[in-house]
Amino acid sequence: MRSQLITKLEQFGDRPAVIHRGDTYSYRELVAEIRRIEEQLAAGGVRPHEVVVLNADFSFRSVAAFLALYLGRNVVVPVVTFTEGTHATVTGSCHPRHLLKPDGNDGRGDLTIEPMAGDAAEAEAAYRPLIEAGAAGLVLLSSGSTGAPKAILHNLDSLVEEKVGTRTRVGAKAQNILMFLLFDHIGGINSLLGVLKVGGTAVVPEKRTPDEICALVESYGIRLLPTSPTFLNLVLIGGYPEKFDLSGLRLITYGTEPMPEELLKRVHAAFPRARLLQTFGTSETGISTTTSESSSSTYFQISDEKVQYRVVEGELQLKSPTQFLGYLNYPSDSLTEDGWFRTGDLVEENAEGYLKVRGRAKEIINVGGEKVLPLELESLLLGSPLIADCVVYGKPNSITGQSVCVDIQPVGALSRTEARKHVHEFLDGKVEPFKIPSKVQVVEELSVSERFKKRRILP
Repeated sequence: MRSQLITKLEQFGDRPAVIHRGDTYSYRELVAEIRRIEEQLAAGGVRPHEVVVLNADFSFRSVAAFLALYLGRNVVVPVVTFTEGTHATVTGSCHPRHLLKPDGNDGRGDLTIEPMAGDAAEAEAAYRPLIEAGAAGLVLLSSGSTGAPKAILHNLDSLVEEKVGTRTRVGAKAQNILMFLLFDHIGGINSLLGVLKVGGTAVVPEKRTPDEICALVESYGIRLLPTSPTFLNLVLIGGYPEKFDLSGLRLITYGTEPMPEELLKRVHAAFPRARLLQTFGTSETGISTTTSESSSSTYFQISDEKVQYRVVEGELQLKSPTQFLGYLNYPSDSLTEDGWFRTGDLVEENAEGYLKVRGRAKEIINVGGEKVLPLELESLLLGSPLIADCVVYGKPNSITGQSVCVDIQPVGALSRTEARKHVHEFLDGKVEPFKIPSKVQVVEELSVSERFKKRRILP
């Protein structure tokens, strides 16, 4: 597959491969940069199957470096931003030998390679399946919202073969695809491989703000935008569909977190010409091909013939050809004895086989033995004309075990007392009394992770 990948990229010739900071780089230039970085890696002492931390977000050179490491059968650990938790996990569990900064230490210079103190013997034991298979590896770090990030090990050959290995008609019309999701996220890797598969153009944002993303959509005629529900709501709250010409969008895919039904209605109304598609995937199993029931429905179907799914006690479980090899720093107890991955997503299935995500199992709020799913309340509250956005979460309560809380971002001025009264009145008769939040806070804006997911206060 390695030589086939280069041959495929070469066939796309002078097609634009990457647009970044206003500069356009062709597939011909991409192949040349891959070759140049391969030489630099060899000169820097990087050997096959050694672990290389790729400290970068998307750029022309980082894409070339990622592919050079794949061709060199290295284990790649992409890290966009080092935190105390990610640094501890990488150094303590991944056994890295090299730190690669494709755009230099200042983000704009040439490639730099720095040594890391990973233990060779421990690395050989940890990555034995990859070494025996002669394959490259990929380690993805979970977001680490609760505890240390999980180091998730993949066979990179399998991911590339699954996403890029199918035949593509070289003369087919390519399209510009905005690289919204981060380089160290399974969705970001999937977006990149999707671009390479069709000879498309990866349009790289400098900053993932509504202003810049919408400006890029307008400037480059972006037709496909992979994003998250939280970011789409930021776009709507800021009135960006009126500030920019976004009419060229034909497909908006959303994932990484559940989509509230009321928010989907707002998005559908704001982008009537775009098809809305719910994607589904996990860092452990990869991104599955999906089909939404319709652009206005939160029901979707896993239409990937290579991916199996089942629902056990309300939880979605998956088996896929791109399933992870295991965790480097956690027991693989998320796998059942017969090899199914427990996603932690609670779903319901309709008669036609479409699924609807009801929420995350770990986010369930237990109020005196009664279960509350935050997504249900958030979707209802977004139906209020006074509420721009909200996040529901649980907090410990000495009497009921937990109490239901909500942070409200109002459309206009709203005091805490007014917000509490409105929330209670709005939900009265729509949900059982135990689901009505006992604590209501008004915030200027909700806390959002760098992956544009709402931050929840978990028990």
